[in-house]
Amino acid sequence: MKRPPKDNEASQRIITRRGLILGSAQLGLAGVLAGRMRYMQVDQADEFRLLADENRINLRLIPPSRGRIYDRKGAIIAENAPSYRITMIREDAGDVEAVIERLARLVELDPDELDRALKDLKKLRGDTPVTVAERVSWEDVSRVAVNTPALPGIVPEVGLSRHYPTGQDYAHVIGYVGPVNERDLETIDAPDALLLIPRFQIGKIGLEAKREDTLRGKAGNKRVEVNAAGRVMRELERVEGQAGADIQVTINDQLQAYVNARLEGQSAAAVVIDCETGDLLASVSAPSYDPNLFVRGISGKNYKALLDNKYRPLPNKAVQGVYPPGSTFKMVTALAALESGNANPGDTVYCPGHLSVSGRRFHCWKRGGHGNVDLHRSLRESCDVYYYEMARRTGIEKISEMARLLGLGTVHDLPMTSVAKGLAPTKEWKRINKDEAWQVGDSVNASIGQGFVLASPLQLAVMTARLATGRSVEPRLIKSIDGVEQPARPGESLGLNPRFLNQVREAMYAVSNSRRGTAYRSRIIEETLRMAGKTGTSQVRNISAAERAAGVRRNSDLPWERRDHALFVNFAPYDNPKVAVAVVVEHGGGGSKAAAPIARDITLQALYDGDPPLDAYPAKDRGNIETQQEEFRKKRPDRSGKRNNRA
Repeated sequence: MKRPPKDNEASQRIITRRGLILGSAQLGLAGVLAGRMRYMQVDQADEFRLLADENRINLRLIPPSRGRIYDRKGAIIAENAPSYRITMIREDAGDVEAVIERLARLVELDPDELDRALKDLKKLRGDTPVTVAERVSWEDVSRVAVNTPALPGIVPEVGLSRHYPTGQDYAHVIGYVGPVNERDLETIDAPDALLLIPRFQIGKIGLEAKREDTLRGKAGNKRVEVNAAGRVMRELERVEGQAGADIQVTINDQLQAYVNARLEGQSAAAVVIDCETGDLLASVSAPSYDPNLFVRGISGKNYKALLDNKYRPLPNKAVQGVYPPGSTFKMVTALAALESGNANPGDTVYCPGHLSVSGRRFHCWKRGGHGNVDLHRSLRESCDVYYYEMARRTGIEKISEMARLLGLGTVHDLPMTSVAKGLAPTKEWKRINKDEAWQVGDSVNASIGQGFVLASPLQLAVMTARLATGRSVEPRLIKSIDGVEQPARPGESLGLNPRFLNQVREAMYAVSNSRRGTAYRSRIIEETLRMAGKTGTSQVRNISAAERAAGVRRNSDLPWERRDHALFVNFAPYDNPKVAVAVVVEHGGGGSKAAAPIARDITLQALYDGDPPLDAYPAKDRGNIETQQEEFRKKRPDRSGKRNNRA
């Protein structure tokens, strides 16, 4: 049946309207899709490109080269040596155990090192490189490189590791580096990202630790492209880090090596200071150890051997060890009495061999006594009774005040580990620490460097330099940083009466150059280099009545660890002081026999900057000195080829 025209027109209008609506909707949808595509492809292109790059590009840190350390003349004493290692990235490796098993067929893996690596792989982020084999050979690296398709996540690398070419000579001064551990991270508020790299080396003790921020440098980084298996395809970008600063120390390498050789076989320490600048020219603690053992982590066997050594090689006796200074303290007591007005240089004290104080006898080392002694003779012959009397007149407060003025009982600012304060005791100190009142007998003991008084070899060397110059000389270890000279520390005037200082110096000169002096046998013959010094013997323990009954009469009759310490301090030349020296020989007995000859030999080496002529020594010593010099020359390493070009 044919539809009426009106119905056809109405139907056509409806279809056209619906078509327009549908077409508009389709067009609108297409516009939305086009707009979205434009937004994603144009406006958000950078963001999506970054997301894609994160899937194929890794950002890795480049450890910086650690700053080197040189002696005052440019001899290198801490350097960076190339070291091959093999690392693994967990997220690239997939099956870690399977990859390790295949790697072990190519390279011998240390069980302890591998165990540490597996622990690090489990706890660290998957993109962190972990060292599984360190200090491998070039042949090992080559085998791994050839087999890389079968070792996903394994990367052979060449890095730098710390090396100490001088061996044990600087162990206590420079210290050593070692792998960073959790304890290290716990002590740092905001750890550098470098410290999170497993086995990254940082300073542990000594200058390496105290100047870690200076020596470490700043990390660089590189962007590398990797494939789906995690293998590096190419390096896209590299930003080199900033190498650590080079440090030049004040130590004289040749002198340091000599002092180490001279103290061989002893439990001892020696410090040499430049009187003009305060520079430490030598600082030795004997016996020493090889710091290279600690760089990768010392074995339990080697560490136990160091701990069990009765001569204690690990502590730095030169700055950390504190000892009763014995008679080397007598200059302090004398100056305290003179400066306080309680004595004059010409005053005499009668020494019958003892002094009674509060019902107790304090003996002189010379049991028969010295008779009448003044300041000069009391120092020259080391009469104890004279100083007992000075202590009674002066009191401990003035004595300790003078000790601190001369550098005892205070911490000297040096970038070394555990620099000791020592002790210059006072009445208040005893009340607080012993809960007891100070006694006159305590002052008497302190007057000869016994009782509560304690000092390190460093402090004794500083004291001697201050006596020699009349200035508050401060020790300095760092000479320059990246070629920039650091301020010297010669110090200001101590404000002491020059006449009193000269009286003390003249008496110290007599100790070494008068036939009655306690160190006459260890004198210097060369007139222009004569030294002024003072012997000391610090008592470790009294001989008991039972031991005396058993026949023990002398210090040498006792076991080694109970014998007295031997000390000697000196400066030279007497009329133009250039160096001050302090030597402590643990359980060495008398200072005149054990410490003075060592100090004399060290002093001459420092003044001549090498082996002195034999005629600088007493005739009786020249044969032994010649033999000694020949032996030391054979042992002394030739480091002339390793010099800092800037030095």
